[in-house]
Amino acid sequence: MSQQTAGRGSAAWALVITSVAGFMAALDNLVVTTALPSIREDLGGALHDLEWTVSAYTLTFAVLLMFGAALGDRFGRRRLFVAGLAVFTGASAAAAMAPGIDSLIAARAVQGAGAAVMMPLTLTLLTAAVPEARRGTAYGIWGAVNGLAVASGPLVGGSLTEHISWQWIFWLNVPLGLILIPLARLRLAESHGTGAPLDLPGTLLASGGLFGIVYGLVRGPVDGWTGTVVLVGLFAGAALLVGFVLYGVRAKNPMLPMRLFRSRAFSGINAASLLMFLGMFGSIFLLSQYMQGVLGYSPTEAGLRMLPWTGMPMLVAPIAGILSDRIGGRPVVAAGLFLQALGLGHLAVVATAGASYAVQLPALIVSGVGMALFFAPASNLVMSSVLPKEQGIASGANNALREVGGALGVAIMASIFSARGGYESARSFVDGMRPALITGSAAVALAGVAALLIPARGPAAPGRPEAAPAPERALETAS
Repeated sequence: MSQQTAGRGSAAWALVITSVAGFMAALDNLVVTTALPSIREDLGGALHDLEWTVSAYTLTFAVLLMFGAALGDRFGRRRLFVAGLAVFTGASAAAAMAPGIDSLIAARAVQGAGAAVMMPLTLTLLTAAVPEARRGTAYGIWGAVNGLAVASGPLVGGSLTEHISWQWIFWLNVPLGLILIPLARLRLAESHGTGAPLDLPGTLLASGGLFGIVYGLVRGPVDGWTGTVVLVGLFAGAALLVGFVLYGVRAKNPMLPMRLFRSRAFSGINAASLLMFLGMFGSIFLLSQYMQGVLGYSPTEAGLRMLPWTGMPMLVAPIAGILSDRIGGRPVVAAGLFLQALGLGHLAVVATAGASYAVQLPALIVSGVGMALFFAPASNLVMSSVLPKEQGIASGANNALREVGGALGVAIMASIFSARGGYESARSFVDGMRPALITGSAAVALAGVAALLIPARGPAAPGRPEAAPAPERALETAS
C-alpha cells in the first residue's frame, strides 16, 4: 500500500490507534511508582528489587528504541508496530500474573522491549496517514495523549492500586492491546524506510552505549556514583556512543546518519527534548512524593490535585498543533518550555511542609500549559526536519534521547534531593526538593534556549526537510 493516506477515515483511524498505543507505552514509564508499597507487601523483595520493577522497563525501552525504529524501516513499520504491540500486551499480562518479584522484573523488561519497537513507529505511521496540511493538529492530539500519560502515571497507578489492586496497572493494557492489534492490521497502511540493509555494527554500538549510560544513571542514586559498576557503565556507554557517532559519519548505510545533525532544526529539537524530559521526569518523581508524603494526600487525592498540570495537555496541545501549522513550531515550543520552567521555579519557591493547594495552583496551571505547548510542535519539528524515508529513525532517535533525559533527570534530581534533604521529616523533604526543582527548572529553561536555535520557518513548507538537497526532494516526490 502507498505511504499516502487513502482518505480522512484512514487518518482518523491512524490517529486513534497510534495515540492509544503511545499512551500505553508512555504510561508504563511511571505507573508503577505509586504501587511499589503494595507490590512489596504481596511479592516481597528488598528496596533494590522494587526499584528494578521501574528500572527494568526504562532500561530496555531506552536501549532498544533506535533498534525498533530501524527494524520497522527495514521490514515494514505496520508489521513491526503490530509485533511490538503484541509483545507489550503479552508482557503486561505476564506482569499482572507474576508470582514473585523476579518474574515481575523479567516481565517489565520484556514490556519495555515491546514498547521500544512500538513507540517510535507511532509517529511514523501517523505521518504517513495524515495529509501534510493537517499534521500539526494530528501531532497536537497525539502529543496531548502522550503528555497526559507521562504526567498521570502516578495518578493512574495510585488509583488502581488503592481501589482495586496493583495487578490492574498491568491488566489495563491487555484489553487495549487486544483491540488495537486487529485494528492496526486492518486500518494502517504499510510503509518502509530507505530499504537499506539492517546496520548491525551501528545497532550494537548504539544499543550497548545506551545500555551503559542508562544503567549507570538508574543505579547511580542507589549504588553510589563512585561505585565500580556504575562508573564502568557510564564510561563504557559513553565510549560506545562516541564509536557510534564516528561509525555513523563514515558508514555507507548507518542506522542514524550523522548528517541529520547538520540540520539546526534536528539538532535543536533533540537537545530541547532531552533537557525537557530531564526537568519534567525528575520533577514529577519528587512532586508526587511531596503531595503524598509531606502534604498527606492519598495517591488518588494527590493525582487529582495535579490535574491542572497533568490534564492541561488534553485542552491545550491540540491548539498548540494548530498554532504550529500557522506560525511554525519554534515559537510555540520555546514558549512552552519557558512556561514550564517558570512553573517549576514557582513550585520550588512556594513549597513548604504545610503549603496550601491554592498557593501551588498557579504554578501547576502554568506548568501544564507549558508542557502542552511543547509536545505537539516538538513532534512536528522532528518529523519535518528529515526526509520522509528517514522519519522512522528520526523518531526513534528523538524518543531515545527523551528516555535518556528522563532517566538522567530522575538520577540528577534524586541525587540533589539526597544531598540537601531526605525522608526523615517533612522539613527535610522540602529542603531537598527545592534545589532539585530549581535544577529541573534550569534544565527546561536551557531547553527553551535550544529551541530558539531552531531556524524560523522559511520558504520550506512544514513537513519537509529544512535543508534537504534538491535532488533528494525530487526523488522523494517521484517515489
